[in-house]
Amino acid sequence: MKLKYFSHSAFQITTNSGKIILIDPFLDGNPTSVVKSKDVNADYIILTHAHGDHIGDAFSIAKRCDSLFICVDELANYCADKGFKAHNMHIGGGHDFEFGRVKFTIAHHGSMAPDNQYAGEPAGVVVSADGINLYHTGDTGLFYDMKLIGEMTALDYMLLPIGDNFTMGITDAVKAVELANPKVAIPMHYNTFDLIKADPGEFKRKIESIGKNCIVMNFGQEIDL
Repeated sequence: MKLKYFSHSAFQITTNSGKIILIDPFLDGNPTSVVKSKDVNADYIILTHAHGDHIGDAFSIAKRCDSLFICVDELANYCADKGFKAHNMHIGGGHDFEFGRVKFTIAHHGSMAPDNQYAGEPAGVVVSADGINLYHTGDTGLFYDMKLIGEMTALDYMLLPIGDNFTMGITDAVKAVELANPKVAIPMHYNTFDLIKADPGEFKRKIESIGKNCIVMNFGQEIDL
């Protein structure tokens, strides 16, 4: 399985079978993304919530690729009302797809769509495919149930925000890694805008100081998991 980081909270998972899953594809309006939406394909699009910097270019990509949206119920209905295919889920629920399993978790944030429609609860998501468990926290503050998420599923990778202001900052993100106990932490949601400037190198040093592993992915970088 491969993981590509576009920047902000946007990632691409490519499974060993060739299925492509996008998470929160905010690209064209993202000043730090080196990739544009016209250059990205998707079989599935997972949205953690409906804010513009997460729903991003999902509709234009889905229209071109006939992608299936995977979201919490209200956001899935919102996508379906726009004419797209959607699989409705909810927090705490899991489902087996062709590529693997998806389970949504809580996240402490908001989820209003760009046109001001309510889009349900914000979420994090655990994607399990090719023998790897990857936890994308979505936009969230720190919460103690991250420990439970890690106890219920042995996490290989944890993608979590460090930009502060709207989400966890570095200090809280380090604590989140302690709680969830992934094998590898990967920071996200930083340096897209001045308001969320953060030093991923500082995060990496602090993670390593507590005996954990951290990979800081460059914008546009793809790695083998």
